[in-house]
Amino acid sequence: MTYDRLVCANCAAPVSEGRCQVCRAHRERLQQEGPFGGLSPVALLTLLVLLIGAVAVLATLRPA
Repeated sequence: MTYDRLVCANCAAPVSEGRCQVCRAHRERLQQEGPFGGLSPVALLTLLVLLIGAVAVLATLRPA
C-alpha cells in the first residue's frame, strides 16, 4: 500500500501530507522499503509462482 492512501491515526490527515511527526516518520519508512515493500505476502508468493511457471515453460520449449 502506498502512503498516499493511508490516514494517520494520530492527526486523522493523509500520511502523504506529513502534518504531524508520526505521519512524517511513517512516510519516511514507506519510502525506504523499496519497490516490493508495499506488496502483501500473497502477492509476492503469486509473483514467485508465476516466475517459476514461466521458467518451467521456457525449459520445456528449449530444444535439447
